Amino acid sequence: GKGSPGIGGGAPGDLFLRVRLAAHPDFEVRGGDLFYALEIAPWEAVLGTQVVVPTLSGQVKLRVPPGTSSGRNLRVAGQGLPKGATGERGDLYVVTSIEVPTEISRAERELWEKLAAASRFNPREPSKP
Repeated sequence: GKGSPGIGGGAPGDLFLRVRLAAHPDFEVRGGDLFYALEIAPWEAVLGTQVVVPTLSGQVKLRVPPGTSSGRNLRVAGQGLPKGATGERGDLYVVTSIEVPTEISRAERELWEKLAAASRFNPREPSKP
């Protein structure tokens, strides 16, 4: 009943709106949940760190635990979009991505080489149950 008046004095027609959501520059939306891509350094993944991540209502500090792998989802409860009439909110999932430096100094190379020589870690070795 919110459209133009009908022909010959008839009742107003209906008004149809087409609504499209624009992509957010920081978040991917899945239902009421938001996903944020967080790039971390290899040493942050191994040792753990604290980072500040954006939310729709500001920023929060997030603990990245030691031993975090690339692709891990870290959940921040209640920081997603509102879901339904209750006002309950979805969650924010921070998805880690381990970034590797492409250019390193001679000193950094020496440190990486020492780490490689000292480490027993082999990502291609089958894990034992």
